[in-house]
Amino acid sequence: MADYYELLGVDRSASADEIKKAYRRRARDLHPDANPDDPQAEDRFKELAVAYQVLSDDDQRARYDRFGEAGVGGAGGPSAEDIFGGGGLGDIFDAFFGGSSPFGGGDGRGGPAGPPRGQDMEVVLDLEFEQAVFGAEVSVDLRLPQRCDDCGGTGAGEGTQPVTCADCNGAGQVRRVRQSMLGQMMTTSACPRCSGLGEVIATPCSGCRGEGRITAERTYQVEVPAGVDTGATLRLSQRGAVGARGGAAGDLYVHIRVAAHEQYEREENDLVTHVPISIAQAALGTELTLTTLDGDEEFSVPAGTQPQHQFVLKGRGVPRLRGRGRGDLRVIIDVEVPTKLSDHEEQLLRQFAEERGEVTGSSGGGLFSRIKSAFS
Repeated sequence: MADYYELLGVDRSASADEIKKAYRRRARDLHPDANPDDPQAEDRFKELAVAYQVLSDDDQRARYDRFGEAGVGGAGGPSAEDIFGGGGLGDIFDAFFGGSSPFGGGDGRGGPAGPPRGQDMEVVLDLEFEQAVFGAEVSVDLRLPQRCDDCGGTGAGEGTQPVTCADCNGAGQVRRVRQSMLGQMMTTSACPRCSGLGEVIATPCSGCRGEGRITAERTYQVEVPAGVDTGATLRLSQRGAVGARGGAAGDLYVHIRVAAHEQYEREENDLVTHVPISIAQAALGTELTLTTLDGDEEFSVPAGTQPQHQFVLKGRGVPRLRGRGRGDLRVIIDVEVPTKLSDHEEQLLRQFAEERGEVTGSSGGGLFSRIKSAFS
């Protein structure tokens, strides 16, 4: 274990009041509920509690200052279980923060926890390319727990109601007195009979067997915003599984998967398409009808356009999901070289090369080498 003073973040000359304030501050920062993604948080929190127990006691502190950890019970010092009688992290907060963790967690302290919230649900939504670009309202079908209509979610049979739990008298929690090194401590925990609800079902509903919910098919209409892409997730609040015994519903997470388009590719908010033209069209220019996602559009290719030249049509791309306007449409020109020529076409092409003083392959050479020479 690290130095106790370092764990609390105080000097060795710190007063008892400074040590107590430092512990309260550090305990809130290191509490596992405040660090849900840190698997070591609970161990560090317990080490902090041990350090505080030692330094808050004048005799133990004096022995620690003189002999280190060996002077207060061995190499590891007292454990958190020794200090708090095995009550765990919740009891640490009972002792120092007035009976409740500042991070919540539904542990039952301060009143009945109430019916548990339902699970979050996930579903994959497949979209057509245009639906993702322009947005759409799409139906999502899934099977999930829903409120039982027979009992209205209470779990009680027809003509009956849940009754107050006799073990906790409806409080949803039970209190116990524990003996620790600091004296007697009052701890609380969820009532095991009613699971913290404060009520029990004497006559369960036959439709849901006392659960207050049944599993069935459900259809939701999902508003897909314009500009979403594969990997995006939409959160539908309280559209997940309904909690047992009238508990609130969880959330529904809709994961987006977008189908490919036969003509367009997406690069962030831009759309990219390749347009093939012939050698003659590239050299002389041409007028094309470009099929865009917004409809057909006349498009001019000027004379002398080179292969892979890119034209940009502003504002014809994908709407920005978290901003204004749209991306661009980028048109890339692919100049296609013919792979087969008639005798007349070959004669015209050779004549064209001669006019330009270009050396081409002999008539006995392959077509590829002749074309290559003509454009080298």
